[in-house]
Amino acid sequence: MKIAQIAPLHESVPPHTYGGTERVVHYLTEALVRQGHEVTLYASADSCTSARLRPTVPEALRLSRERRDPLTWHLLQLAQVAREAGDYDIIHFHTDFLHFPLWRRMDVPQITTLHGRLDLADLKPLYQEFRDMPVVSISDHQRLPLPTARWAGTIYNGVPAELYTFQPKAGEYLAFLGRMSPEKGPEQAIEIALRAGMRLKMAAKVDEVDRGYFTSHIEPLLKHPLIEFIGEVGERGKNELLGGARALLFPIQWPEPFGLVMIEAMACGTPVIAFRRGSVPEVMRDGVSGYVVDSVETAVAALERINAIDRAACRAYFEQHFTAERMAEGYVKRYRELRAMTLPANSDCPRAGAPSPVRGGHTDPILSAHATSKTEHEGHA
Repeated sequence: MKIAQIAPLHESVPPHTYGGTERVVHYLTEALVRQGHEVTLYASADSCTSARLRPTVPEALRLSRERRDPLTWHLLQLAQVAREAGDYDIIHFHTDFLHFPLWRRMDVPQITTLHGRLDLADLKPLYQEFRDMPVVSISDHQRLPLPTARWAGTIYNGVPAELYTFQPKAGEYLAFLGRMSPEKGPEQAIEIALRAGMRLKMAAKVDEVDRGYFTSHIEPLLKHPLIEFIGEVGERGKNELLGGARALLFPIQWPEPFGLVMIEAMACGTPVIAFRRGSVPEVMRDGVSGYVVDSVETAVAALERINAIDRAACRAYFEQHFTAERMAEGYVKRYRELRAMTLPANSDCPRAGAPSPVRGGHTDPILSAHATSKTEHEGHA
């Protein structure tokens, strides 16, 4: 198939350091190329890909040497995609909903993966208006706030199996990897480590919006000798950090849509101790990939029995459910379903991608079958 992948412009593909969505786009793009598809990636010019690269902005916006307006450049990217849309069998957006109004008037099938949280009040009327746009969730829990959206299925994120090295022997420290923001739970991670009397290595970025929180709530805690702040790390640093850890702490304080770092730790054989919020009960298998807990106290108790987790079984669980190849296979299935719905241009019926009559709250029988089902997930049993 001829596939276009549309990445956000905030980070390069793949990101040099932190970046969840762009990293997933990279893994998906490379897997699709390996599977023999003709893939074009729309991303920043400093991206690196085996696909054909169609850049819009000279470098990723977050680390750009020049200050650039994100909306301007994403609109320019969208205009470029629209001009070249006829070159593709399917267009896969990873840029939220910016393209929705335009794509109602386009003939080329498209699908959008929603990578962020959806429990925001303003999103309900938006997805009610654009319930003709097929969207994919990255966990069942993520989609709960928007039951009327045109859900085309849940496809879990995946990472390349060869990217992370299995480490059969656990180290003597705990790891925290993510953003220094309240929803990621860095304070709770520090409290868990200190109560357990274990070293904690923290690799995280500090966004400007979280600078005040980091300065007032986290920096004072970093003075403790058991706590080490590393800063942002790339792929190699992440592999070493996660692989050498006794466990990854994932004490999230928000409805996490997926939590890529959980499966990255599993790929190293490192068990995860995660709070029971958002996607955690879907991604984790309690007692196999680590432990799902409800508080700091139960997390500390879980650490006391962390050696009972078989690291080889943890890695095997990852390989069965969360590889990039399985993720790509799931998306290709969806691409083909959408292509099968495409009607000839001279048909009197609505164009593919244009609004169609709503049936039972959804827009077509194939995709509506996945809107309420929680039994079929690509990349997970």
